[in-house]
Amino acid sequence: MKIARRHTDTGPTLSVLAPGDELVDLVGESDLVPLLADEDRLRDAAEQALASRRSVTAVADAALLAPLVPPTFRDFSTFPAHTEGVVKLLDPAGGIPDEFWQIPTFYFSNPYAITGPFADVPITPGCVDFDFELEVGAVIGTAGHDLTVEQAAAHIAGYVVINDFSARDVQFHEMRMRLGPAKGKDTATSLGQYFVTADELSARASGPSFDLRMHVEVNGEKVGEDTLDHMAWTFPALAAYASRGTQIRPGDLLGSGTCRNGCLAELWGRNGRDSRPELRPGDVVTTTVDILGGTRNRIVESADAHTISPWRSS
Repeated sequence: MKIARRHTDTGPTLSVLAPGDELVDLVGESDLVPLLADEDRLRDAAEQALASRRSVTAVADAALLAPLVPPTFRDFSTFPAHTEGVVKLLDPAGGIPDEFWQIPTFYFSNPYAITGPFADVPITPGCVDFDFELEVGAVIGTAGHDLTVEQAAAHIAGYVVINDFSARDVQFHEMRMRLGPAKGKDTATSLGQYFVTADELSARASGPSFDLRMHVEVNGEKVGEDTLDHMAWTFPALAAYASRGTQIRPGDLLGSGTCRNGCLAELWGRNGRDSRPELRPGDVVTTTVDILGGTRNRIVESADAHTISPWRSS
């Protein structure tokens, strides 16, 4: 199934994608997260909607929102080529850290920054080097803790496209404190128009991953592409690591991290800082991933960065 969430005059509503690019509303359902804890509940609601067809909207006429607002968002780093390219931006002689192959490391990002697939995205206040990052996210269904990789696979309910917008100059500045990223990732994370249930991808399995083409454009020009099966860590591995010593719960979002050539920072590291300009107001960033859908976001002006100073210097 493919589930969307659209704006209506009475608030958000969930819809299931039907043949003919039609969205059929799930009556009385506006929040995907509570439905994820019980796979049968989501499927039953979708099947009832398709049987009754009480409210049908063409996809082209729908005001689509992010399909879910995750309670938490852990963003991992699983594509070695991406990691290598970004390292070279900071250290031309650097390579992939040994730790990349030891743990599927992640940072917590901001669920309040989740935005829709076609929403305008403001530049982070105070940012000059604004960037995009093409990813895929796994969405947790049933809760679990201290899971093995084999157990964790059953806790993934589905997948969604992610464009993790990043303020690179802000990010690298704050990470000199050996913390973060924080404000560098705090402005906008765009989710694709559909939550796609895990069973939809079974035919595209490539070993433990999925053979899905990923593609990103700026102003209609292709910037990068990759395939999802270039991940070095699988989504069940990410879910297992996320659950270590704690819980994962319905709706938690686990990002794959950026694919190869899926952001400007990586291309700057490989080809030089002048190889491509940073994102500017008016630019349009479009992502697509096979089966999952994608995003199309216009970049707009930032808010002012108000001065914040320490109250003492020592």
